[in-house]
Amino acid sequence: MSRHHPRGITPIEPGPGQESAWDYPRPPALLPSTKRVVVAIGDAVAPVVIADTTGAYRVLETSHPPTWYLPRADIRPEALRPSRRRSTVCEWKGAATYWDVVGPAGELIEAAGWSYQRPTERFVPMTGFVAFMPALVQCWVDGERVRPQAGGFYGGWITDDVVGPFKGEAGTWGW
Repeated sequence: MSRHHPRGITPIEPGPGQESAWDYPRPPALLPSTKRVVVAIGDAVAPVVIADTTGAYRVLETSHPPTWYLPRADIRPEALRPSRRRSTVCEWKGAATYWDVVGPAGELIEAAGWSYQRPTERFVPMTGFVAFMPALVQCWVDGERVRPQAGGFYGGWITDDVVGPFKGEAGTWGW
């Protein structure tokens, strides 16, 4: 059965064990997850793990792949430093604080992460949790390598269990 969105978008029909980003709510939902989430930097052969958790939150918003937020307690403290990037504001979560990722040899990935230090009431449980841009660092969910959301602006994590189409792809700016 084909589903059509009012803007002429045809969501991909989810298969067994899949979710559609078009079934996610607006305003977004915040859901805890026990899946293993790993973030690393460096080359693919010998990545350096900077975060490893089974206590992440997923933020689910219509037309976006999930964004994963990891607890600071499960991130190597020396791997994050405040970024010089100016804060942005999300209409749902509030003002974002950006973080640079620092590797063991001092390599720097600017504004590769962000958090909400004083989020809106709906998102208080993830206060201080850090999300990472999968286009800038390596991310895995339960062993599956994450693909970054297109467009370079959004930080969604695409895995095989979520179908789109996703905001950020060509022609989606007006969604």
